[in-house]
Amino acid sequence: MNLPQDPMMMLSVVNTNLRDRYATLDEFCRTEDVDKEYVTRALSRIEYEYDKDANQFR
Repeated sequence: MNLPQDPMMMLSVVNTNLRDRYATLDEFCRTEDVDKEYVTRALSRIEYEYDKDANQFR
């Protein structure tokens, strides 16, 4: 999966996938061949962190 470079767009794509298709961030990253560190680092720059219990970035 090619994620958008813009962090806000990336946030939308990732959270939508987590809500609709994947039970965990690990499952999303593994299935879509996405680097988890890249996603978490990019979204932390806009002050979003993964909430495991909610299965979304907040």
